[in-house]
Amino acid sequence: MNEPELIRNMLRVTTKESPLTIAVIGLSEVTSKPSHYVSEYMQQHGYKIYPVNPSIQSVLGEKSYASLAELPIKPDIVNVFRLPKFIAAIVDEMLQLGLPNLWVQQGIVNLEAAARAEAGGIHVVMDRCIMVEHRRLPPAT
Repeated sequence: MNEPELIRNMLRVTTKESPLTIAVIGLSEVTSKPSHYVSEYMQQHGYKIYPVNPSIQSVLGEKSYASLAELPIKPDIVNVFRLPKFIAAIVDEMLQLGLPNLWVQQGIVNLEAAARAEAGGIHVVMDRCIMVEHRRLPPAT
C-alpha cells in the first residue's frame, strides 16, 4: 500500500456512532505543545483520544493512562509524540498487544523501529503530522 492510501485508510471517516480511536503517547497538558493542539484538533474532528502519559491524570477531558497495555480498548491508531529513542519500546508494546497502526509525528524518525513494526504487520506512517494529513483528506461525501 502506498503512503497516501495508507494515510487515507488510517484516517477513514469517523462518526459519533463509531469514532476512530487514537492513543496519543506523550500527550501534554501544555496547550502550546504540538501534542496538545494536534490531539485537540483530532478530537474536534470526531476522533476519540486516549492520552498515554504516566505523568498526568487527565488532559482534553480524557483520563490519561500510563501505557498502551492499560488502555480499556485497542486503539485504531497509536500516535507518538516522543523522541526517536523511545519508538522501539513502543513498537515492542504494540506487537505484544496486536495493535495495527503506528503514526509517528513530524520530525520524529526511527527507521529501524519502523522496519521492525512493518515486519510484525503494523502499518507505519512516520515523520508526518496527523493533523496536516487529516486536513488534506478530501471532504466526506
